Amino acid sequence: MIIYLHGFRSAPSSIKAQALQSHMAAKGLGNAFWCEQLPVAPQVAIARIEAQIAHCRREQPQHPPTLVGSSLGGYYATHLAEKHDLRAVLVNPAVVAPLSLEAYVGEQTNLYTGETFAFTHEYIAQLRAIDVATITRPHNFWLLVETGDEVLDYRDAVTKYTGARQTVLEGGDHGFSRWTDYLDDVLVFAGITAK
Repeated sequence: MIIYLHGFRSAPSSIKAQALQSHMAAKGLGNAFWCEQLPVAPQVAIARIEAQIAHCRREQPQHPPTLVGSSLGGYYATHLAEKHDLRAVLVNPAVVAPLSLEAYVGEQTNLYTGETFAFTHEYIAQLRAIDVATITRPHNFWLLVETGDEVLDYRDAVTKYTGARQTVLEGGDHGFSRWTDYLDDVLVFAGITAK
């Protein structure tokens, strides 16, 4: 099972989530993909993801889920992978989310659904509470970054995930423009094979 965690102001209808879901469905793996709209409140989002992790472990105890997190989803995935000893693919992750999201406190609009929501200082505090200062199982992580990310400094992620598998591509953008080139590799990393 792949648990896909979208980014801030994003949604399950994001380009990367849809690309991975379609790719898996084409291989007969549609039932092995989970992506839901995450609540804005980090504590609530983490609780919802942990409920899905627990469900996966009950259903397939021999095959723990793999997290795939984009931007803020990568921040969540790091916390959860460390806490639950799971594999995680991190796509242009928000390494310093509590700092980088400070500028977004106030009313925001979801880029895909158009819904407006309030992003608060309390949510920043919740993000700080789940920060992973240093990863302890680098073998569980695969970092995918593009140097042209216009939102986050890719070098922060390269440093944070020292010792992990890293794919650092020149150019690109925060959306990770070459995502579709890596979908099969993501499935291999997750230990998922076509039926």
